[in-house]
Amino acid sequence: GQVDDGDGRLAARIAELEGARYTFIAPGGQAAIAVVYLALCATGDHALIPQTTYGPSQDLAEGLLKDLGIEIETYHPALGAGLSAMIRPNTRLIWTESPGSLTMDVQDVPAIVGAARTAGVPVAIDNSYAAGVLFDAFAHGVDISIQSLTKYVAGHSDAILGSISVASEDLRERVGRAWSQLGMAVSPDEASLALRGLQTLPVRLERSAASGLAIAHWLSKRPEVELVLHPALPDCPGHEFWRRDFKGATGLFSFVVRPETAPAAVDGLLDRLGLFATGYGWGGTTSLAMRYPQLRPPYEHYGGRLIRLSIGLEAPDDLIADLDQAFDVLTA
Repeated sequence: GQVDDGDGRLAARIAELEGARYTFIAPGGQAAIAVVYLALCATGDHALIPQTTYGPSQDLAEGLLKDLGIEIETYHPALGAGLSAMIRPNTRLIWTESPGSLTMDVQDVPAIVGAARTAGVPVAIDNSYAAGVLFDAFAHGVDISIQSLTKYVAGHSDAILGSISVASEDLRERVGRAWSQLGMAVSPDEASLALRGLQTLPVRLERSAASGLAIAHWLSKRPEVELVLHPALPDCPGHEFWRRDFKGATGLFSFVVRPETAPAAVDGLLDRLGLFATGYGWGGTTSLAMRYPQLRPPYEHYGGRLIRLSIGLEAPDDLIADLDQAFDVLTA
């Protein structure tokens, strides 16, 4: 299909990777999300997003979109086919994000697609976690798949890019018009960094996934840890859908320390980490750890106790040793 970016090659590769009809490249993941909203929704329209969706996407819903008279309603990520009860005559878009970027909920995307199809509403997914390869969005009936190419595709924390892939000619026209009029083009130089990242994507995903799972299992045995939120572990919300729909996991997951842990102690744990850097991003070669002091429903009770890890390419034994010595702060 037709593709658009600085020189077309990156969009062509992402379209091929995701099995899309068309792909547009945007200046970032949040830009890709905004294009989808503005392409499909107008004043007086209604859209649905999971409660656990990416924070800046929720900020967009509560800010600019609300000011434009577009109502964005949140739904529990586990709702599945029950989402049909929330669809209105003026619903123009249903977002999914699976797994959720903090609490890692895996959604029943085929059930949501079924409910949406009955009402004639397009479904979009933030497919950044799966890097467009571990979850086949279009095979599962999704209409639009966006990625933050900043994360696993570019993979080196030195580029900010997004992609919008669509399944139909109609969506190519609608999304393409918004993309063009908003000036969302990127330079060939920026696109080249993601093309470079694609060359090592399978190797990096395999390494970070294997290391992440080893570290998740180690954390699940720590007495200071209440819960490990990793899609491949049975305690993760929607684990059964991950087993059914995904080809694998990545190195992104979260864990929750026990309720009696003071917030200052959690900050102390992060301060003690040596190999892990602190940062909101993920998907790069360097491992990151970040505490989230405030979470929205339905997981607000984890606020201050949830730490998200992005596992990079360091030796997993070294990362475990780093976490082990940092946990001394909690035991003390």
